[in-house]
Amino acid sequence: MKRRHVVTLVIAVGTVALAGCTTTLRGTPVSVFANPFSVAGMPAVDGPTGLRDDAQPPSRTVENTDGGRIDQLAGSAVSDVEEFWAARYGETFDGDFAPVDGLVSWDSTDYDADAHFCGDGVFGLVNAGYCLDDNTLGWDRGQLLPQLRDANGDMAVTMALAHEYGHSVAHQAGLLTSETPTLVGEQQADCLAGVYMRSVAEGASSRFTLSTGDGLNNLLAAMIAFRDPLLTESDGEVGEDEHGSAFERVSAFQFGFTDGAAVCKAIDLEEIKQRRGDLPVLLPDDQTGELPVTGESVTSIVDAMNVAFTPADPPRLSFAQSACPDARSGGPASYCPASNTITVDLPALEELGAQSVDDSGVLTGDNTAYSVVVSRFMQAVQHERGGVELGDAKAALRTACLTGVATVKMTDSITTPDGDTIQLTAGDVDEAISGILVNGLAASDVNGDSVPSGFSRIDAFRVGVLGDQDRCFTRFD
Repeated sequence: MKRRHVVTLVIAVGTVALAGCTTTLRGTPVSVFANPFSVAGMPAVDGPTGLRDDAQPPSRTVENTDGGRIDQLAGSAVSDVEEFWAARYGETFDGDFAPVDGLVSWDSTDYDADAHFCGDGVFGLVNAGYCLDDNTLGWDRGQLLPQLRDANGDMAVTMALAHEYGHSVAHQAGLLTSETPTLVGEQQADCLAGVYMRSVAEGASSRFTLSTGDGLNNLLAAMIAFRDPLLTESDGEVGEDEHGSAFERVSAFQFGFTDGAAVCKAIDLEEIKQRRGDLPVLLPDDQTGELPVTGESVTSIVDAMNVAFTPADPPRLSFAQSACPDARSGGPASYCPASNTITVDLPALEELGAQSVDDSGVLTGDNTAYSVVVSRFMQAVQHERGGVELGDAKAALRTACLTGVATVKMTDSITTPDGDTIQLTAGDVDEAISGILVNGLAASDVNGDSVPSGFSRIDAFRVGVLGDQDRCFTRFD
């Protein structure tokens, strides 16, 4: 039986296939929050990201290579990942590490190509994968890797191959067999890719560098691009061939990056189902999942939040801009503590919520906009609670966390006093984290300021998705 580990990656220039996953472990969500300007205990700073100018050459031979730039980059990536696991495998797993038996490159656009991967021809095989049958790893140099590099840089290629090598590591460790559901195997591999990328960020790689600022943010954008396509109920129940949503895949990577390889061992089907909870994964056949951004819909969202959180003094909603004496106003949505008012710039919010996928594969949609409105409501919740600062970095992350709490509350339909029904649909969480990564507005303080690390912003949002209000206030005290 052939067992290939591949995933569908959708980017603006086309549809390509690659390795994908999901994750968020039970127990303690990953992150070090003592310093909101850190990333998993490291300073969040910009700097060089990609293949070093003085990088050591690849240590592995690639079958069917054209000797070009992409294969050189891929060979360097696999060599570096392999050397990392050769040194670190025994710290977590039993037995000795063994490298994959071979590497294969192909050009999926070459009709006359006579190369094979995992027993199949490679024309049209826009994939990268690990073949369990013969312990080989391969990639498409014709379309997949060039598109990845163009969209997200050298490290997107490196991460894709680190993921594929993660399947080999999981197989050796006894985590992956021919019977392992794809969903589980993919999440394990994303987690293990995060473990390797942490070492690169720490400066331990002789071939690559990764900054904890823009560099890591760009990797997360690539992870969002690797998400599963959105399916409807008529496509059938979500099965074993799924790889995971953007939210799940980013979470998987972050757990490995922060907590190390041991946390990847805990991923199994039961854990995944428990973690996913009631978050929707399939769209109803009669719905697009998009609620047009209008004054009426914004009002319904705020009304739904009032139903869900029952504040003693509900915030007022205004579509007319006005000065605020104790916070900077402006932007698509803002909150003024002095007047307890959420102010929405409707044209700006409508633009923010326009459905699209950018060149890097990051998506936007209605919940990119609505999550910002919800985040301003959650500042009103913080203001009513009292005793917390609304205008600093911890307030920004606390707001992201509480927005995650509010997001989960919408998994069940909420009926407003006017009879409208608000409910989360498949894809909404991915739209929210895309906005949190790209613009940070739903993870900003009362002045619209946030921390520089998209990694930390998404991390805080996930704490809320997996927790509750008290957890957010305790974590970001």
